[in-house]
Amino acid sequence: MLTAAGSTPHIHIPFQRIEEHICLIADRKLNLEIYFSAEVLDAADERRLELIHELLSYGPDISFHAPFMDLCPAALDARIREVTRARFEQTFTAASIFKPKCIVFHSGYEKWKYSLKFEPWLENSMSFWAPLIERASILNTKIAIENIFENEPSNLLMLMQRTGSPHFGVCFDTGHFNLFSDVSLSAWMDTLKDYLIELHLHDNDKSADQHLPVGDGIFDFGSLFQIVKGRDLIYTIETHTPERVLRSMNRLGEFMPAV
Repeated sequence: MLTAAGSTPHIHIPFQRIEEHICLIADRKLNLEIYFSAEVLDAADERRLELIHELLSYGPDISFHAPFMDLCPAALDARIREVTRARFEQTFTAASIFKPKCIVFHSGYEKWKYSLKFEPWLENSMSFWAPLIERASILNTKIAIENIFENEPSNLLMLMQRTGSPHFGVCFDTGHFNLFSDVSLSAWMDTLKDYLIELHLHDNDKSADQHLPVGDGIFDFGSLFQIVKGRDLIYTIETHTPERVLRSMNRLGEFMPAV
């Protein structure tokens, strides 16, 4: 089982549940991907953030998952972009305390919502992300854009190419790929391999976004780990219960030595 701080994987956990599971977290010296909802960001002042940070005194590697519900960085409505920016700025305030290696964001792109037109989304994305990329560079962290409803990777490729920053890349989510993609895993990897920063690892049977343990669904983890072998990536288990996390950690032992 992989447990030592400084090694992968990271374990996805909502900020408000860290205290609840701190004994397990500290005992196994888990690396964490901390999820901040909008409600948590509004309620957690600087002292609260510092107290939780102090609980993690064993020195884990940290990554963040930013809020996403109702938010859209490239929204055509400028007011929605303003709210989204405010939430993401709050996330960077927390990042100044925790010093995460990476912050995962959603792009807000849905092809049907944008009538299959990339350019309005892409142009708004460029103006939105530029100041946040600058903040990421100052904090020595990276921004990773996660695939959600994309059925193929071309919009993410265009965003990466247009941005051209070493502090801006992709978080490839296995469960979302499994559920929504119309093209092969190798097509995604061939397209985005130069921009990968993080992998979100969870499984499903294609009926829903089930966040099953690694190997409990039908995603081909063997092929993925062969493709990314030798890459310096963040590997994050995103299975949402302690039991599923531990099951995934045991399963990953079959793959991680080859990475």
